[in-house]
Amino acid sequence: MNEENDKFSELMKKIERMKKSGEVDLSTEEDLSIAVMNLVSLEEHFFFTNAKTGKDGYLDLLLEAREIRKSLLKKLIDKHEGETWCISKHLLGTTMRLIEVGTKLQSDGKKEEAKEIYGKANEIYSLFWALRLKLIDTTELKKIASEEKPWTLTDIMNKLVDCCDE
Repeated sequence: MNEENDKFSELMKKIERMKKSGEVDLSTEEDLSIAVMNLVSLEEHFFFTNAKTGKDGYLDLLLEAREIRKSLLKKLIDKHEGETWCISKHLLGTTMRLIEVGTKLQSDGKKEEAKEIYGKANEIYSLFWALRLKLIDTTELKKIASEEKPWTLTDIMNKLVDCCDE
């Protein structure tokens, strides 16, 4: 347990250094990540609209949205190893879809189910940020996921991404 506390303490120091150095503009990057989420969603909608209408113009719009999404994602994921680029895209897309599902559940009066789905959206979004900020060793992801920790990625991100602390 002492080793875990030391790891957490080191991680918190790294987060504080990143905040103080201005290494990352988290407020802007958070907005940018949400824009990327919406572009992923637009790509999906253009695809399905083409499938439903047979109008190829929607595929052209899909490609335009994709090119914009790629250029914006490059601002968030500069250097990537393995499939971190694609992982990031899917983490953001999943976050957006879970938020939409949660919103539908909420509007249907299923508040507890919505709360659960919103929590999962936040977990996935926190995983994106942990990957983006290199707060976790990606080779250790499986091990981290299988072990019980005294802290979570969500805990870490809540401490790091505090948009009210400017």
